[in-house]
Amino acid sequence: MYHIALKMLMGDKGKYLGIVMGLTFASLIMTQQPAIFLGLMARSYSFISDVGLPDIWVMDEKVQFVDDIKPLQDTELYRVRGISGVQWAMPLYKGLLKARLADGTFQTCNVVGLDDATLIGGPPIMLEGTLEDLRRSDGVIVDIDGARDKLGKPSLTGGKPVPLKIGDSLELNDHRAIVVGIAKVTRTFQSQPVLYTTYSRAKSYAPVERKQLSFILVKAKQGQNPAELVKRIRITTGLAAYSQEQFKELTYQYFLKNTGIPINFGISVTLGFIVGAAIAGQTFYNFTLENLRQFGVLKAMGTSNWVLLRMILLQAVLVGSIGYGLGVGLTALFGYAMRNTILAFKFPWQLFFFSGTGVSLICVLAALISILKVIRLEPAIVFKG
Repeated sequence: MYHIALKMLMGDKGKYLGIVMGLTFASLIMTQQPAIFLGLMARSYSFISDVGLPDIWVMDEKVQFVDDIKPLQDTELYRVRGISGVQWAMPLYKGLLKARLADGTFQTCNVVGLDDATLIGGPPIMLEGTLEDLRRSDGVIVDIDGARDKLGKPSLTGGKPVPLKIGDSLELNDHRAIVVGIAKVTRTFQSQPVLYTTYSRAKSYAPVERKQLSFILVKAKQGQNPAELVKRIRITTGLAAYSQEQFKELTYQYFLKNTGIPINFGISVTLGFIVGAAIAGQTFYNFTLENLRQFGVLKAMGTSNWVLLRMILLQAVLVGSIGYGLGVGLTALFGYAMRNTILAFKFPWQLFFFSGTGVSLICVLAALISILKVIRLEPAIVFKG
């Protein structure tokens, strides 16, 4: 009977392909759009992930996310260092500064200032040069994406920009900056170039202000519970203190609550589900209507409703599996093709279950509509003209 069900399904190749394509489209949208959404959310806290060494981030209590800089006085660093349980506490500068390029144009950059002595908070991967090269006069490290694109030198032929290389210079707030290294960092939410330098040099680049300390990076002593140390820092200093995971959550929760990104992607996924359900359901129902005579013959021959239902479910499972596999495969190919572009994309294993559940619901709905028609079918239909 299962063989007959498959022969019936694949006998009409037009409708068979129509059902599969509808489910493929639904699976693709329900996998691709959430993957882009998760990629965007991951970029919102990518800077925190790249600075992986500290256990705790200390900042002004009004900070809402990682790019919401509210500077502290440098004296707060010494207060944090004096708290019991702190192994070390280092300053970090983070700010947006305009770089003047070789052709006279300006480009806004994320400038990160690291502790002069330890250079804690530096880029995760160095492609050229070393982190210690920052101690050279006017030294800065540039991320590879910024060096190739937005900070690149204009081409004499008018083509793509010529990437920055070690030894090239920039101008930051009327100060010279010499490229001493190229690093690989995770793209940020705004996808702006990232420049690393020392803390004292970053303060000289930045506009003069009374407060310039952006964050204090803290490492807990061995055996010290980080959660208890967070509470101790908050009580002692009155500043906000978060573990790395808490700071990530604070950042992406801000973007979830204060931007239209979740709504936009949610609408796309919902439309993908509705369109896929409409196409697959309509086509599957029409397929069942066209095969009512065959189902009537089987009923007249004594086939039970339960057997016919299993035949329909087998047809639904087959087209659902093929459509789901094609949709997920196309999403994976899309992500691989976009891996080196500006597009955000993150494909965790949980998305397989999310899109699989959506495709399963579509198949169940399509099968239920057809099942009801078959159950109510009178075997006498085979004798009608």
